[in-house]
Amino acid sequence: MKNVAQLATTVRDLLRRAPRASLATLTETGAPYASLVLVADGGEGTPLLLLSDLAEHAKNLKRDRRASLLIETAEPSGDPLAAARATFLGEVARIADDAAMAAFTARHPSAAGYAAFKDFATYRFAVARVHLVAGFGRIDWISGDDYRTAASEKTRR
Repeated sequence: MKNVAQLATTVRDLLRRAPRASLATLTETGAPYASLVLVADGGEGTPLLLLSDLAEHAKNLKRDRRASLLIETAEPSGDPLAAARATFLGEVARIADDAAMAAFTARHPSAAGYAAFKDFATYRFAVARVHLVAGFGRIDWISGDDYRTAASEKTRR
């Protein structure tokens, strides 16, 4: 039986270390659209994004909040397909939260320069499921509830 707490810890470590991610949103035709974004851990393993209203992914999220977010290890390895990575599936919502903005700009100080622009806003990724590839043959699905519970318990320790 898999140890959900260990899996959640692996995912949280990936999120904490990942400077960027690939965000996939749905276009008005339903086709997937992937883009490069900065990502930060908003606490308890919750991915945060800072997006411009002018960007295609933000326009897509306005129509349909469903998305996926791929994070990977920042360290180079001999075989990128053998490196750890996680894909979050869920919904992304625009939020007005000063603490979330502070967490994001603390992770990405360069974002502070444009974070106050009128067209930029913080978004929170509500995790429904996580697909973790922790290396060759180490692949697991984690439910959003299990991930949040395990990640939250890790935060309290």
